[in-house]
Order: sequence, then C-alpha cells, then structure tokens
Amino acid sequence: MFAGKSSFIHRGSIAPQNPHLAKFPSRALHFASPRAEKSLSSSSTGEIAAIAGTSVAIPVVAWSLFTLKTTGCGLPPGPGGSLGALEGVSYLAIGALIAWSIYTKAKTGSGLPSGPYGLLGAVEGASYLVLLGALVVFGLQFIDHGYIPGPLPNEQCYG
Repeated sequence: MFAGKSSFIHRGSIAPQNPHLAKFPSRALHFASPRAEKSLSSSSTGEIAAIAGTSVAIPVVAWSLFTLKTTGCGLPPGPGGSLGALEGVSYLAIGALIAWSIYTKAKTGSGLPSGPYGLLGAVEGASYLVLLGALVVFGLQFIDHGYIPGPLPNEQCYG
C-alpha cells in the first residue's frame, strides 16, 4: 500500500509498518467511529418529540420573557386564548425537558444523549439558557413591579 511495504492497522488507522513513519499522523488514514453520527432513523420517538416540541417552545418562551420584561405582562391571550395556551405549553415543554435531563443526570451520571445530529443536546443546552433567562426576568419583574403575573389573565394583565 505504501511504496510496496506491508501495512498494519493501529488504533483505527492504516500506517506503514516502518515505526518511524507511524509517528507522523499526517501519513495515517483515520476512519470514522462506527458511532460517529446518530441518524434520525435510529432515534427513539421520545427524542424526536422532545427535539420538535422544544424547538418550537424555546422561541415562544424567549418571546414571552421579552414581553414580560418590556410590558410587565406575558404574551396576550390571542384569538381564542391560543397564544396564551401556546405560551403555557411551551413553559411546560421546557420544564419537562429539563426534568428529563436532571433525572438522566442523576440516574446515569451524564446528561441526555446528543440525539440525531446533536439536536437533542442543542435543545437541552438552549432550554437551560431559557431557564436562566426566566429566573433573571422573573427576579427583575418582582423587583420592578412587585409581582409575577399568573398564568391566566387577571386585573393586572389583560383582564
């Protein structure tokens, strides 16, 4: 393979049999790990549902937190209460993903698997960032206005 010399496999790479040439990593051909990328077809339904649901929930909660900080109230109810319902379900979805992450960390010692193309790990990290943002905005809301609005419209917000 290399100028007529026989080759051997060393730690997942093909290198010349000459040990002096094996020192140079640029001469070795590295193969991808068999577990390198997890495809969408090999993922569980729960992982895919968590990715899809949280991918929608993160921007909704970020919008809600921005609205809460700027107006003192969360998102308006919207037509038929649909926007308020989406806001509430989004908070629950992020809470569920964080609870799943904490449970997995306590049980296995590591967080959630990275999921297909690393998406589950990405939404897990973004969910923790949104949680941090929520704690900051709720704290500022309490300091500025003296209350944190409830989940339903009342006399303080959209009542």
